[in-house]
Amino acid sequence: MRYHTIIFDIDGTLLDSEYANLHALQDTLLERTGRQMPLESLAFALGIPGEDALRQLGVEQIPAFLDRWNERVLCYADRTVLFDGVRQTLDALRAAGWRLAVVTSRTRAEYRQDMVPLGLDGYFAAVVCADDTSAHKPDPAPLLECLARLGAGQSEALYVGDSVYDSLCAQRAGVDFALALWGCRGPRPPAAHLPAAPGDLLRLAGSR
Repeated sequence: MRYHTIIFDIDGTLLDSEYANLHALQDTLLERTGRQMPLESLAFALGIPGEDALRQLGVEQIPAFLDRWNERVLCYADRTVLFDGVRQTLDALRAAGWRLAVVTSRTRAEYRQDMVPLGLDGYFAAVVCADDTSAHKPDPAPLLECLARLGAGQSEALYVGDSVYDSLCAQRAGVDFALALWGCRGPRPPAAHLPAAPGDLLRLAGSR
């Protein structure tokens, strides 16, 4: 296998955070705007930066709204958990010599809020967050930035994500995409690989 680097999305791929993120957004919209929106109408916000989602919702005073949204996420902290098998898979990949990285639509502060307490930060040779690039998924900029930081070529890397935004980002960056079926909630976007569980990445990666 030609891959030397496996790059992960976070939400819907490493973390099962859908419940917390959507309920916190629903709560904050009601509190700040008086709008009661059903969860299914907010699902578009998964996988893109919070600022972009709030612009689509017509929210004003976005920085203050984001701060409150993040506060509300903490109210659902017990519902933000690693998908089964993620930690074991990361351990096995790292032990086998694979270089691991993250490209996420979370801000750096949002990354620290959940990933650092879970002890996941040390697994990754590079972490590209929404504040690191001016363009965001599905634009290829975040993935290309990650490759540049790692000194890796497109053909050497595999991007693992759960959404159409991830698929398009990988496609436009010239990187193979693996769709995390364990976290994918919508229609399946194009993917070179379809791992059903995190552990399937071990067979996909093969040996170094």
